[in-house]
Amino acid sequence: MSSRTSARSKTRATYRCAECGWETAKWVGRCGECQAWGSVAETAVAAGALGSRTASGPVSAPAVPIGDVPVEDSRSRTSGVPELDRVLGGGIVPGAAVLLAGEPGVGKSTLLLEVAAQTARSGLRTLYVTGEESASQVRLRADRTGGVHHDLYLAAETDLGAVLTHVHEVKPQLLVVDSVQTIGAPDVDGVPGGVTQVREVAAALVRVAKTQNIATVMVGHVTKDGSIAGPRVLEHLVDVVLQFEGERDSRLRMVRAVKNRFGPVDEVGCFDLSGSGIVAVTDPTGLFVARHHQPVAGTCVSVVLEGRRPILAEVQALVTPSAAERPRRTTSGLDSSRAAMIVAVLQQRCRINLHAQDVFASTVGGVRIQEPAADLATAVAIASAWKSKEVPTDVVAIGEIGLAGELRRVRDTPQRIAEAARLGFGAAIVPLEPGGRAGAVRTVDGLEVVGVPDLDSALRVLDLAREDTVPLFRPGHVPDLPPALGVV
Repeated sequence: MSSRTSARSKTRATYRCAECGWETAKWVGRCGECQAWGSVAETAVAAGALGSRTASGPVSAPAVPIGDVPVEDSRSRTSGVPELDRVLGGGIVPGAAVLLAGEPGVGKSTLLLEVAAQTARSGLRTLYVTGEESASQVRLRADRTGGVHHDLYLAAETDLGAVLTHVHEVKPQLLVVDSVQTIGAPDVDGVPGGVTQVREVAAALVRVAKTQNIATVMVGHVTKDGSIAGPRVLEHLVDVVLQFEGERDSRLRMVRAVKNRFGPVDEVGCFDLSGSGIVAVTDPTGLFVARHHQPVAGTCVSVVLEGRRPILAEVQALVTPSAAERPRRTTSGLDSSRAAMIVAVLQQRCRINLHAQDVFASTVGGVRIQEPAADLATAVAIASAWKSKEVPTDVVAIGEIGLAGELRRVRDTPQRIAEAARLGFGAAIVPLEPGGRAGAVRTVDGLEVVGVPDLDSALRVLDLAREDTVPLFRPGHVPDLPPALGVV
């Protein structure tokens, strides 16, 4: 047998997607996993690696009962940034691998430089490896944000071997790699940022983090649709996946936990990004509410949950006569589909004629409201703008609206009411509790809570309904509602 035939028999051609790492035995034009077109390319796999048996080998440490495993070395320690600690579940765990992903320019490097500086100030040696900037560029940012410290080491490298050498020499307690897509392994096929390279680099960094008990934070790029670039195995390799979000025209930034082996995944951290650095915002409620000196028609405040944190958010609406054949329905910060549904419910169930009106709805401060708890506030704001009648500034509206016009309860209503009471609001319109009496007013922490069964009842409480509107519930079965809250 010739040497060429022997070499061919030792390798087997396979095809791999450059986007997600999906493999197939033959070439296809579209990936069967991520549905990307033109991303499948041929790669060579050693035949011995396919179906080979692995013999038993030495173990690194004997197996012990789980109760005898020490946990002192894996206690979380603070990162120096309270909002990040909140998302992580108390702090960074030694030996943990954290992946921070976000769009370009959102502030990932600024946040991690602040974390590295705070960790160094606490007396822990920190190594910051940058593959996207030079060391002098990072130093300029550190001078601007006050992040220069003698325990913070900086290295500009794009080679995996060089990064591991720096880790061996510096022996840090915290390692920051910015970013995993810029680091390349010379003995692995592909270019830096490719599926094979990213998988190998991430696996090597995670292996070092686990074996040397080094907390490691890696920056990850995102694709145009917002997902993390690279193979899906990257998210499985790490312990924590954080998503860094923010609008370019707003200073507000949010960190969400997508995966967290050490804490909850429903927490969110708020930050203020400015030219002097990034600052944690422990009470972001004031950023999303516009304090008006006088009541303004078309505004209403709701209490939404960002993770497990209640935040007051103001919804503003504008209703104007439309000159177009099809009136406009424009939203900013709200789900356009839910806003269109709310307009339809107002028209059909509350007889508010919006067929020839342009409706604009927006949030304050650039916050994006995803949950349906702000449905009632959106409807109240639109009805207020339609009737040109102000809503009292100390009233909040909480509730989900159904297609029949009914109000549905939302989770954690007591926490939302407590947050509104803490900030000095005087009344809250909420869905009626099971067995409760419509319109009954109860006082919670000095805040008057009115339970109503449907949207029409909520509008009548606020004196925003049409005078000739027929109630959705049958008269005689539900007690009369209290007078409008204009005097609250």
